[in-house]
Amino acid sequence: MSQNRKKVPKAHLEKCGKVGIIQNMKASATALTKHVDSKGRLTLGEDFANETVLVETHADGEVTVRRARVIPVRECWLYENKAALNSVRRGLKQATEQRFAASPDLATAAELAGQLQDE
Repeated sequence: MSQNRKKVPKAHLEKCGKVGIIQNMKASATALTKHVDSKGRLTLGEDFANETVLVETHADGEVTVRRARVIPVRECWLYENKAALNSVRRGLKQATEQRFAASPDLATAAELAGQLQDE
């Protein structure tokens, strides 16, 4: 495949379907002509295997595919609450450093439980 790679303008890629390198400010991207089947499916190749992607359809008919990490709706609150998120991150850091809270005194708790009367 490296034999077919060469720098070509994007417009040329759309016409002849050859593999080319498109330069942008962040990184180079590889453009490859693919065929969409009769059911609207497009294979992206091994690089995208088992990945979650965002598919954005633009008004001009172009489609952008980007890798994504998705946060479930019921977990979004944590990322919206900076204090809670910082607390969780602090706790995870303490756990990786094996800094744990003192264990409860079970003997004292059992003694207290023995003193309680059942109703």
